[in-house]
Amino acid sequence: MHWHALQSDAPLQRHQLVRLKSASWSELLHMRSDLAGEALLPGWADRGWPLIARRPLPGEVGGYALGLPLPPSAGKRRIAINVRYEDVDAVSSLPHLLETIASAPAAWESSMHRLAALAERHAIEVRVFGSLAWQWLTGLTYLSPSSDLDVIWTLPSRERIATFLAELADIEAQAPMRLDGELIRADGSGVNWRELHAGAKDLALKTPVDVQLCSYEAFVA
Repeated sequence: MHWHALQSDAPLQRHQLVRLKSASWSELLHMRSDLAGEALLPGWADRGWPLIARRPLPGEVGGYALGLPLPPSAGKRRIAINVRYEDVDAVSSLPHLLETIASAPAAWESSMHRLAALAERHAIEVRVFGSLAWQWLTGLTYLSPSSDLDVIWTLPSRERIATFLAELADIEAQAPMRLDGELIRADGSGVNWRELHAGAKDLALKTPVDVQLCSYEAFVA
């Protein structure tokens, strides 16, 4: 993974990882009495553990909307946080699929290699979010026997999308875990791969700020 400074007041894309400055994190925790009982949080920034960019909540205006999911041992609480530009230390993309393989269950390894080969054939990127990503990022136990493998792919060329989705469905049919995730356009908006593969007339397009319906043609245009 490559961490870099955030350009002044630049917007964040969905799924972007964000490390906060330790002093800013301490100040935020001091202001948020609802987080006082969470034992993992005081040292979170000091360990270099990130948060993740999310869509703003209704009525949430200004700043950067970030999220932090706690592991099952801490109740799987999902924490919403809003920070200022000056609170951000560095940003990064999600980890590549094969970066995380050592943190995944051994039974997933073959399927993960097949997914990586699929991405290479179609000249796209495949990155990991969800439980596996957080387990790899923090070393804490996020995965359970029922966990999905959550991935995002950049968008294949238009004429190869159907082939890609068919191959992906074949991999999932033989995998020991459920594959969840999205195909993501260059603007950061994404659609669940199952909806695309099923040929849904109206697709739920997740943008950096909301969810809206769109057609297949509008998504791939």
